[in-house]
Amino acid sequence: MKDTLVSEYRKIVTTRTWWVLLVVMVGYMAFLGTMMAFAFTFDDGSQVSTGGGATPVVDPRDIAVAVYSLPASLGYALPLLVGVLAVTAEFRHRTLTPTLLAQPDRNRFVAGKLIASIPMGLLYGVLGTLATVAAGATVFAFTDADAFLGDAQMWGVIARTVLSLTIWCVLGVGLGFALPNQVVAIIVVLAFTQFVEPIARLVLNLNDATAGIARFMPGAAGEAISGGSFYSASGLGDLLSPAAGALVLVGYALVLALVGRLTTLRRDIT
Repeated sequence: MKDTLVSEYRKIVTTRTWWVLLVVMVGYMAFLGTMMAFAFTFDDGSQVSTGGGATPVVDPRDIAVAVYSLPASLGYALPLLVGVLAVTAEFRHRTLTPTLLAQPDRNRFVAGKLIASIPMGLLYGVLGTLATVAAGATVFAFTDADAFLGDAQMWGVIARTVLSLTIWCVLGVGLGFALPNQVVAIIVVLAFTQFVEPIARLVLNLNDATAGIARFMPGAAGEAISGGSFYSASGLGDLLSPAAGALVLVGYALVLALVGRLTTLRRDIT
């Protein structure tokens, strides 16, 4: 199993894709952290007059949580894509046959792919989240807002945001096995994360009877792990507990990997 893990990990880090996407993620999250922190704290955007003076509409701590957890709300597509590409590249570049000749146990092959993606997801989580925190905290200092970096619970939110992105990378591997066509998989990832789920969550949260369903969608589960959400901070529904969110997101990853094992990897590979 050790040889399989080393082999699968090397397949990821010996291509240019992972670091190109990582650079994009760090820049993207720093930009979002800057913009969102400015939007929440610059001028009087978070203040409203009550007749006796201005009072905050949103708690300053909630603002910091919403900014620092942005990677779990808006940046998870990139680690998800890395996981997808780790599998679909095997089919696109026809390296799957020699891979299975070296490791004919397909269950072990799937497990190796899933586990080997964890360090990469962790790297995306750490650097993407730190870029957001650094950008957001800089803006908070500029606008004289409290950055709450001395709050241990805030670092708990930051750590769980890293965990969320790590699981998203593993989920991408599962999705890659279920959808081995690279072009189709990329289109599905972009369409689902950027359009389908945000709209579905908005629509489901309009009715009390369906609001509970929205909490179990993948994006909502990822946000639940971090304990903060740009969507929930905007009043678009509640989240599960962090532990429940982690179980739901890991469940999606395992189910997708199982589907891929029983469909894609059940067929003859040529």
